[in-house]
Amino acid sequence: MAETFKFKRIFFPKGQQKRFIIRTKKKLGLTWNELAKTLNISARNLNDWKNEKISMSLYAVRIICKKTNIKFPDNIKIKDKFWYAEKGAKLGGLAVYKKYGIIGGNQEIRKKKWREWWEKSGKFNLNLLPNKTLPFKTPRKSNKLAEFIGIMLGDGGISQYQITVTLHDKDDLEYSKFVLKLMKKLFRINPSVYHDEKDSVNTLVISRSILVKFLTDEIGLKIGNKIKQQVDIPGWIKKNKKFEIACLRGLMDTDGCLVLHKYKVKNKEYRYKKLEFCSASKPLIKSIIEILKKFDFRPRLSHNSKNVWIDSKSEVERYFKIIDSNNPKHKNRFLR
Repeated sequence: MAETFKFKRIFFPKGQQKRFIIRTKKKLGLTWNELAKTLNISARNLNDWKNEKISMSLYAVRIICKKTNIKFPDNIKIKDKFWYAEKGAKLGGLAVYKKYGIIGGNQEIRKKKWREWWEKSGKFNLNLLPNKTLPFKTPRKSNKLAEFIGIMLGDGGISQYQITVTLHDKDDLEYSKFVLKLMKKLFRINPSVYHDEKDSVNTLVISRSILVKFLTDEIGLKIGNKIKQQVDIPGWIKKNKKFEIACLRGLMDTDGCLVLHKYKVKNKEYRYKKLEFCSASKPLIKSIIEILKKFDFRPRLSHNSKNVWIDSKSEVERYFKIIDSNNPKHKNRFLR
């Protein structure tokens, strides 16, 4: 969800991270190795989480809450992944300055090397020319753009100069390819792809300040923390049923999940699939419920008002007929 989960760490009050991990293990009924595999991390990493040696990623906590239906933890702090770097850099810079009286080594040599590089290749790179704005294709409002907006409201992020979509590197690998093609088709730009092995995510990135301006000024997205700003589906999407379907599909493909519900009656086990969407943005939750009701679904809101459920087997089947999914992970689970 510049608000991509891979770049955020959660800081629990002392002792609570360990309790959160232990509760997760009990809730899922797994061994420690099985839990590590479920979260796509090493057993050692999980042990470090349990012993509170390192902080958990926001992405992992969010996945745990989805899988277990455990309430998202309160009284936590969320920081950038490299939150300590700025402080360390300042202290390191101060130490260098005290020792050498200057930061960055011999300034004359640096200037000379820069001039050599500029004359040889730098001035021929259009990306480096001052005030050079890189172009992009301005897409019309369409089903594809509406679906992309749903994806951005789910697992996307926007900073002043970039848009990002962060997806699981294994579970969402095929879906990542779909999103990559969608971004290329909409904006005529080849996104960069960055893999984070530690957090098991791939991040698709487009760096274009004018694209950010278009998406914020013309389309209705917002820069920064989506939860703090309580984001919502843009008005132009809500005025068109086809756009609503496409946007809901993008949202569910990123922030939704298909859950296998099991229960026993007189020693006989029953199981059926339920759909769940999770968000801490109240306007977004409200809009999703309104859209689902518009298509005669009967969504259920959880007690914490952060989860929307489609419970009945017939409605889940109808969801895949009307809304459908472009995420193979969801389609495969539905067809099993």
